[in-house]
Amino acid sequence: MAQTALPASLEQGETLSPSQRAELQAELRRHATVVEAQTAVLKTVSKLIGPTVVFIEAQRENRTENGRTQRIDELGSGVIIQLKDRYYVLTNRHVIRNAAPESIKINLADGRRIYPTKLWGDAEFDVGVLAISAPNLTPATLGDSDKLDIGDFVLAVGSPFGLTHSVTYGIISGKGRRNLKLGNNDSGIDMIQDFLQTDAAINPGNSGGPLVNLQGEVVGINTCIASNSETNDGIGFAIPSNLFMFVAGQLIETGKVTRAYIGVKLTSNFGPNTAAGIGLPRPMGALVNAITPKSPAAKAKLQPGDVILEFNHVPIEDHLHLINLVSVTPLGKSVPLLVYRDRRTLELIIEASNRDQFEPR
Repeated sequence: MAQTALPASLEQGETLSPSQRAELQAELRRHATVVEAQTAVLKTVSKLIGPTVVFIEAQRENRTENGRTQRIDELGSGVIIQLKDRYYVLTNRHVIRNAAPESIKINLADGRRIYPTKLWGDAEFDVGVLAISAPNLTPATLGDSDKLDIGDFVLAVGSPFGLTHSVTYGIISGKGRRNLKLGNNDSGIDMIQDFLQTDAAINPGNSGGPLVNLQGEVVGINTCIASNSETNDGIGFAIPSNLFMFVAGQLIETGKVTRAYIGVKLTSNFGPNTAAGIGLPRPMGALVNAITPKSPAAKAKLQPGDVILEFNHVPIEDHLHLINLVSVTPLGKSVPLLVYRDRRTLELIIEASNRDQFEPR
């Protein structure tokens, strides 16, 4: 039987005529124009924030169990800001902890190396601030982290693994992350937490670098990751800029952080059964376990068994959320509370006082 030759289109595979290829190329250009307009935003943000980001090398001495002195090198990132007429670098406290100013090298984007004139740190919030002085410094613009929402696009900038001025891109994938086991207490990140979560890659060396929105504003300070490999697994955490600056501003102004206090002890295991037993449809707010005598809570006539549903008109998610909100409340401020008691709600007013007066450090 004679063999029939295959059609050329099947033998050679589908081929495109010159006119078809030209049409596809024109279609690709139209689609690429849309994508390029979007990537132009990222390029502009990167150019804008780049000169404000620094690479930090800190050396500190650590005494081992056998009494020997061990030198530890810490690598991290930071971002320059201007307050009034002075310049500062924002970073994490765990990057510069126990290091003297002369042992901290700040590498600027233009290649210069400077040293801080003064430094401050707060372990409970993992906030570090370095005072700097040099000509022609470029400060970043601070944004309002309270305006962020899940799904907003952000860029993480820093020096992962010592690779300076690296930029990664992602979204805000969570807010108000608390009670995370991400390190030891010396790093400060097991204490007061209210993290932004992002899938923008954050790796060792990114700590202290800025998290930036599409307007080029700093909305967070990159702090840590959740990972079994100690490298990026797509879950990174940043301290919101508003919280960071609340602490940094106090450090710069007074050299310490004064935290507000209301004098309640809260139940950490407020579950569905307990909520149902007191008439709530689900666990909500913060359940009061005890009241400190003569405290603001006692003066406001809070009682054990009360559930604080709102603090300063902010709905309370859990006991840690309330602790965070109280901690960043200005001293002396009178704050409205919405309280659930005996299956009804009532409104109280409480005054935020200095925690050190009731719980000396």
